Amino acid sequence: MPPATSKTAPETSNGIISKPSNHSVDQTVEKLKGILQAKGVALFALVDHSGEAEKVGMKMRPTKLLIFGSPKAGTPLMLAAPSSAIDLPLKILVWEDAQGKVWISYNSPDYLRLRHGLPQELLQNIVVVETLAAKAGE
Repeated sequence: MPPATSKTAPETSNGIISKPSNHSVDQTVEKLKGILQAKGVALFALVDHSGEAEKVGMKMRPTKLLIFGSPKAGTPLMLAAPSSAIDLPLKILVWEDAQGKVWISYNSPDYLRLRHGLPQELLQNIVVVETLAAKAGE
């Protein structure tokens, strides 16, 4: 479930960062897909949570999850800390709150580093999620 809504949606204690998007959910997702493709990063899956809810007769605000990554960046993380495989590949959630505001949410790289005891020098392999979220929301 997406984090509680607020005007600034600060990072929460559960390691999730939410940033506002200036676009609709679909536009933000398309922008993210284009950025990933331009950078040669694989989009492994796009989960349309709201679309799946609709298929079973339930109503849900637009909510889509992108699962993406690069084995070149992810494998060293999983070798250093095998438990990190539960949080990899990286994920970005694009969702609309009750007021119609669109948010881009992702796991904080620092949270993942601490959660799995990743070496500081490998943080660069996952910090890209912050840049992707910022560019997609512009």
